[in-house]
Amino acid sequence: MEFLVAIEIRLPGDLEADRREEMLKAEYERGSLLAKAGIVRSMWRVPGKLANRGIWAASDPTALHEALVSLPLWPYMTVEVVPLARHPLAEHCQGIPPGASAQSPTGG
Repeated sequence: MEFLVAIEIRLPGDLEADRREEMLKAEYERGSLLAKAGIVRSMWRVPGKLANRGIWAASDPTALHEALVSLPLWPYMTVEVVPLARHPLAEHCQGIPPGASAQSPTGG
């Protein structure tokens, strides 16, 4: 089962810089493991925010919840989940090619 997951993170304003970097690193590492396990299928950054949108896969909503709460920044997240169902046009869509980048041709 696939889900569209919107995550916004609001870290405390008084969080020390070293602790912030440590937490963001732990979040990246856990997210990488979830991606390698096939749970996080696609991920996009929301410009100007500590936020992302992604396609996640799990056997059911409970399994998705377990993956989300395993993230180190879970206590600071607002999460919105939309279950997804296959659309009849999906087989005709090209989707996003593997390795495609949202960067401009100049690298920015």
